[in-house]
Order: sequence, then C-alpha cells, then structure tokens
Amino acid sequence: MKARVHVMLKNGVLDPQGEAVRHALGALGFDGVNGVRQGKVIELDLAEGTSEAEVTAMCEKLLANTVIESYSVELA
Repeated sequence: MKARVHVMLKNGVLDPQGEAVRHALGALGFDGVNGVRQGKVIELDLAEGTSEAEVTAMCEKLLANTVIESYSVELA
C-alpha cells in the first residue's frame, strides 16, 4: 500500500522559498504569477494493514510541523 502526504505552510505563514520562486519566474519573463506557495510531497510505501490513522499519527509526530504546516493524506 502507498500513501502520499502533501505538506504545505499554513495560510498566514511567510513562505520565503515560494517568494524566491515567484521572483525568479518574473525575472524569466513569466509576469502572470502573483504568488507561489512551496510545499513538499512525501511518498510512503506501507506494509499491508497500515491504517490511515497510523499515517496521520506519522504526520502529527514527524512528517509535518503542525504549528506552521498543514497536511493531507492520499492512500492508494
């Protein structure tokens, strides 16, 4: 079983990496970009029987800093 975890900074938290990407896109002539939020995707190869609750616990304890980041989980 596989899980994909999407981690993003919460709204209101400054995203300097996203701002750097937005600035670089403008420098390359892509002027239509008003904002960029950068995140990360974590792919997990899980043992059969691993529950969504276990993946959520992994996110809460390690994979996401829940003070400043939000996350979503996709199971496949």
